[in-house]
Amino acid sequence: MAGSTVTGDRFRSPRPEDLDAAARHLYDAITSGPRASGDQPFPLAAPDGSLHGPFGPMLLQPGVGSALQDLGAAIRYRGHLSDREREIAILAVAAATDSAFEAWAHERVAATIGMEPDELAAIADGTFAGVGERERWCGEVPGRLVRERALSDAEFAAAAAALGEADLLELVVLVGYYSTLALVMDVFGVGPPDDSPATDH
Repeated sequence: MAGSTVTGDRFRSPRPEDLDAAARHLYDAITSGPRASGDQPFPLAAPDGSLHGPFGPMLLQPGVGSALQDLGAAIRYRGHLSDREREIAILAVAAATDSAFEAWAHERVAATIGMEPDELAAIADGTFAGVGERERWCGEVPGRLVRERALSDAEFAAAAAALGEADLLELVVLVGYYSTLALVMDVFGVGPPDDSPATDH
């Protein structure tokens, strides 16, 4: 389980003053972009400026990290899935990969768009039915792809009928992106901030 392997001892996110020019450019893109605008459901950075979650490891390799964070920004801010559909899918990836940080962060994002604690609990335990077929597939596809890495012909046909092929593509890419973040955080031992309160469902 990912939660049992996160110790916080493997990696310490660098402070802004410790970054070279390329890493600082990426840091500024993350902290001044759309993630940092408006009310923040969760803090991007600690008081010393070091970044929480997957963003700290991204700074190690700015060429790769820049592309990765831009893909994430495209998924969150330039895609066609609704806010609810996107957060359902992200939280379903978090549940399937046992990603403590993504669950912690995106339960807070989901709450800001009006999702209820019982909905969040249902996504976490795999019983989420959703409102309509689009939400149902946004909740089901991530777990199936994480576990089986494919959809059957029947599943593909049903998901494409509900979402359309373009939005299904977006959903598949979302699953790949957040699964990658979960893998990065597992390997580098990154979890929620140490002083973060537990989320109540």
